[in-house]
Amino acid sequence: MLTNKICIVTGGAQGIGRCIVETFARQGAAMVYACDMNLEVMEDLERDYDNVRAKQLNVCDRDAIGTLVEALKAEHGKIDVLVNNAGITRDNLLDRMSEDDWDMVLNVNLKGVFNMTQAIAPIMIDNGVGSIITMSSVVGTDGNIGQSNYGATKGGVIAMTKGWAKEFSRKGAQVRANCVAPGFIETPMTIELPEKVLDYMKNKTPLGRMGKPEDIANGVLFLASDNASFITGQTLKIDGGLVI
Repeated sequence: MLTNKICIVTGGAQGIGRCIVETFARQGAAMVYACDMNLEVMEDLERDYDNVRAKQLNVCDRDAIGTLVEALKAEHGKIDVLVNNAGITRDNLLDRMSEDDWDMVLNVNLKGVFNMTQAIAPIMIDNGVGSIITMSSVVGTDGNIGQSNYGATKGGVIAMTKGWAKEFSRKGAQVRANCVAPGFIETPMTIELPEKVLDYMKNKTPLGRMGKPEDIANGVLFLASDNASFITGQTLKIDGGLVI
């Protein structure tokens, strides 16, 4: 599905991001660049897949992003797919949330997406084609207690994506921008939660289980591929019916 495509995935070291990297690699991408601050965790990706390269990258570092993007442009002449997956949480109730926790989450989850997209979208526009997929959340569409900062970023990327879908295609380029909004997903972070919390998540989801990283990766794969060539400006909820 991704034959000859050059792909970049931020937050590619573990969890959903790592699953997206592996899925893209198995689906025949020419090269997948797994970008994350934790380079050591990604060493086995390069060992296991000939078409994966691990790159240490902080999405808040605009200079480092520019250096990486220029190098990839020089090597490949194009970037076909960008997956904005890097993100963090610093949850707390509004009256207890520190300014530092607010700023940190907005810098990574919102400005980081802006930084990556601003650097890569012009290359796609010049080449006339590309797909940008940004990880949102059901928290960004429907809110959640104790996640004012996280919800603001995940709602913000949806708004940016809608604007980009109009902006990037206004001169005829087939550059698409979409979001994926996961529900409760099994990741290294969530599986450490208390059993009663996990049971609550499962019981609240109509399909009666938490999602797997593969569920999200398959949705991202579809939006990245030419099978979704007429889909842009949309938010795909992958949540087992949690928010209907």
